Amino acid sequence: MNSLDVLDHVRLNFSSSGLFFLNIALAFIMFGVALDIRLDDFKAVVQKPQSAVTGIISQFLLLPFLTFLLVIVLKPIPTVALGMILVASCPGGNISNFMSSMARANAALSVSLTAFATLSAIFLTPMNFALWGDFYIKFYNASAAQELLRPLEIDKLQMFQTVFILLGIPVILGLIFASKYPRLTEQIKKPIKTGSILFFIVMVIALLSANFSHFLKFVHLVFFIVLLHNALALGTGFVLSTILKRPRADRRAITIETGIQNSGLALALMFNPKIFPPELELGGMTVIAAWWGIWHIVSGLLMAALWSKKTILA
Repeated sequence: MNSLDVLDHVRLNFSSSGLFFLNIALAFIMFGVALDIRLDDFKAVVQKPQSAVTGIISQFLLLPFLTFLLVIVLKPIPTVALGMILVASCPGGNISNFMSSMARANAALSVSLTAFATLSAIFLTPMNFALWGDFYIKFYNASAAQELLRPLEIDKLQMFQTVFILLGIPVILGLIFASKYPRLTEQIKKPIKTGSILFFIVMVIALLSANFSHFLKFVHLVFFIVLLHNALALGTGFVLSTILKRPRADRRAITIETGIQNSGLALALMFNPKIFPPELELGGMTVIAAWWGIWHIVSGLLMAALWSKKTILA
């Protein structure tokens, strides 16, 4: 038996009201992100597309594909593998712009990539997870010595609907608000972004507190898997941008954008009973996303701090 099998038998406690407020917090964050999106962000992509296209390919094409290859090589239990694929399918995290500034990266490129990722994730997150998740399930069923104890299916339509509600609607409302009330937007966008992130962190802590003993007990089982996966994400951005000879500041921005994933969205999707029914034992997915959410902040800040030193030329 795989030592990770114990993860799927972890029963997680998440109240419906708690999950509702988690979704509200995530939507609030995306509204705050939209307040910072400007048409000029997309003009920069059009005028100097090489670095932006490199970042898009790295984040939405290469990372999900390489994650699929990684789970084939590592052969974790299905829920851990699907958790990794789901995290890799999510857009960049909302703290990537701060890390890029800290790392002396191309902040404008970082913002442009965040803007594109936020809007395109409405379609690309469900598409990538459905595509590579289906491939993995077919591979697992074909290669497993025994059949899955339970069916694992991906409801593509429900995932699209959920991502659209959590990302699409708040972003659209944020864009409309910013265009109609530009002066007010300038006054409130910083406190809204700060407040929404704090609200989200509080909600995640509140939800995990009921399961914190489980998290501490089992996180060691996925500790190195997440470290390896996050290193793969950061390495994907860095290697691709290096091969394509992007400027140093652009290379740093692309690396950070690829390696900092919105694991909060992954958690919100995992907790949606219409996508993953409660009767499925999905402890492996949840522990992966929860530890990702912690570790990518640590690794991103460490890399940003390293690059902030003028003596570091990478």
